[in-house]
Formats: sequence, C-alpha cells, structure tokens
Amino acid sequence: MKKSVVTLTTVVVVGLGSAFFSVDTHAESVNDLKQKQSQIQDDREEIKANLSDAESKIADVLIDLEELNKEIERTNEALAKNEEKMNDTEKDIKATKEKVSELEDEIVVLEDAIEERYSILKERVVSYQKSGGDISYLEVVFGAKSFGDFINRVSAVNKISDSDTKLMEKQEADKKAVEDKKDEVVTKLDELKEMKVELEGMLATIEEQKSANEDKKATLKDKKKELVTMKEDLQVKDSDLASLEQNVKQSIEDATAPVVTQTSESNASSSSESSDSDGGKLSTLSSEKKSTPVAVKGNGNLSTAINAGYQYLGVPYTWGGKTPNPGFDCSGFVSWAFAQAGISIPSSTAGLSGIGTKVSYSDAKPGDLVFFNTYKTNGHVGIYLGNGKFIGAQSSTGLAVANMSSGYWNDTFTGHVRRVK
Repeated sequence: MKKSVVTLTTVVVVGLGSAFFSVDTHAESVNDLKQKQSQIQDDREEIKANLSDAESKIADVLIDLEELNKEIERTNEALAKNEEKMNDTEKDIKATKEKVSELEDEIVVLEDAIEERYSILKERVVSYQKSGGDISYLEVVFGAKSFGDFINRVSAVNKISDSDTKLMEKQEADKKAVEDKKDEVVTKLDELKEMKVELEGMLATIEEQKSANEDKKATLKDKKKELVTMKEDLQVKDSDLASLEQNVKQSIEDATAPVVTQTSESNASSSSESSDSDGGKLSTLSSEKKSTPVAVKGNGNLSTAINAGYQYLGVPYTWGGKTPNPGFDCSGFVSWAFAQAGISIPSSTAGLSGIGTKVSYSDAKPGDLVFFNTYKTNGHVGIYLGNGKFIGAQSSTGLAVANMSSGYWNDTFTGHVRRVK
C-alpha cells in the first residue's frame, strides 16, 4: 500500500480531538475533517483495489490447483496403465522363455532321432558292404534263386534306401522348422526385453512428473494460504477505516448542524456519502477458461504438420499409437502430423533423431523436432511451436502443448533439434 493505515488512523483521531476543544477554530476543524474523510475514502479505495487483486490471485490459484489436480489424475492413470503394461510384458517374457525351452527340448529330441537313424543306416551300409565296394549289395541281389526272387530283392533294397532317405529328409526339415521357430521366438523375446527397459524408463519418468506435480500442488496451497491471510487482513483494515470514516462523517454533521439547512440537495449528498461509506461487498471473481492455443504459422505444408494436432489435444497417450484413435505415443504423433502434410518420416524416436538437418536451439523454428533425454537419450520428441513451447504426446497428459523453458521439460532438454525440411 502507498499509505500507512496505522499512521493515518492516528492523525485522524488527533484531528477529531481538536475539533471539540475550541469553538474559535470551528470552520478550520470542519475543513480538516472533510480532508481527512477524503483521505480515508482514498485509502479505502486502495484497500478495495488490493482486495480485488487478492481475490483475483486466489481465483487464479484455484484454477491452477484444479488444472494441476487433473494433471496429477492423468499422471496417476498413465502410471497405472504403464504398470499394467509392464506386468503384461513380464508375463509375455516368461511365457516366451518357456516356449523357447520347449522348442530347445524338441530340437534335442529330433537331433537324437536323426543320430539314431544315422546309426541304423551306418549298420545297414556295413552289412551291405562287408567285403568293400558294392559286393555285398550284389550278393544280396544275385543271390536270388529265380528271376522273380531277383526282382523282389532289388525292389526291397531300393525301398529300404528310399525310405531311409525320405525319413532323413523329413527329420532334417522338421529340425529346420523348429530352429526357425525358435529364432522367431527369441527375436520376440529380445523385443519384449527392450520394451521392458523402455517401460521401466517411462515409469521412472512418470514418477518424477508425479513428484514434481505434488511439489507444485504444495507450493500453490501455500500461496493460496498467504493470499487468504492477506485478504482477511485487508478486510479488517477496511472495516476499521469504514468505522473511522463514519465517525468523521458524524462529527462533520454535528459540527455543521447549527449553520447548515437540510435541503433535498444535502439529502442527496448525504445519501451519496452514505453510499460512499458503505463497506462495498466485492463480487467473487469468475474463473476464466483457458484459451485454445493459437495456430502457428509455418512455410507451405509445414503449417499443416504444425497445426494438425490442435484438434486432438487431450487425446490419451497410447503406447505404440500412431493415430488419434485410440491415441498417440510421442514419435507416433510426430510421424502422423507430418503425414497430414504429405511428408513421410520415421515413427520411432531413434529414426527421428537422425533425419533432416541438425540445428542449434537458438535457430529453432516452428516445425523443427525437439528431443528430450527422459528414460534414455532422445527418449521423447515433440514439434517445436516457438516461444519455448512444443506440442507432443506426453505419457502423463496425453497430446498437449508443453513449456520447455522451465520445469521438467527444460531439465530434460539438451539442445538436440532436427529440421525436417
């Protein structure tokens, strides 16, 4: 406040005292009282302005608290979904490991069967060739007692050989099929393990955001408490000044009663003064809705990519999501947004982190890609909008415009910016 309420009150009380001790100073005392009345009214107006400002700030804090509670709720939902995804992934990893084990056992059985078949064939070859070369085979064939017996023996030897060969080929084919399947399952197992690592990083990131939000909430509550205390103090001071103003007004009326005639004009003045001396109840400020983000201008098709996501703000974060329904993950959104402008880019953070041209953050323009080191280097990506803002699919908020000039995103941004075109 520009004036001291305590000092003012002391001066006015002294003035009131002097007004009743001397008749000779009657006119001067009335003038002094009127000046003091005007001064009190000015101070009350200033207090009312401060009260209005305090109520406005309290309303802003309440709006921020409401938004923060929603953000905390979204963060908790994202945390629950990612924990559920983590549990499912761990179950899949366990099942895949069991499948790999089963396939390995199946391969061992096939290898034993093939080895046994090799032994049988080996024995047969030895029995056919006891004397070396094809003599044994010839003895088997030409040992026939008749032409019919000869034909039967030749046919039998060929069938045994063909049957063994086909069986060996089938077993080798089965073994290859099992090994191929094992390779496929092992690949899936590796993918699941990599997903688990990313989910663990995502969970850690969400936990950090949750902790940061709780700290913000505590700060806002403290700020609200301070503002409410300030408001109550101002209301007490305004009430004291209102009482003092009424006393001054009554003193003026008493001092001027013998010489002032009551007229309709003075009634109107009195009514006006009475109205002025009213404490004046302040109306509660209504909460203003936050404005919709303004479209950002870019060059050519780039504007389409920059602004494509605004109509889907609030769409939930979905792991691996590349469309508005059911939702996006960070890299899926960026790829989708540029696709709306007819620009094809990768849909993974690893792929996006190397496209186009690398530029410094000081030269960043709307439409550039900005990267953040979350659970891993360049683990999160968004589209830069200018003025320290970017739009992206965040696990805790879904698709949203976020501030990278302070807070969590400022802490995780290391200056990696890529210009697509």
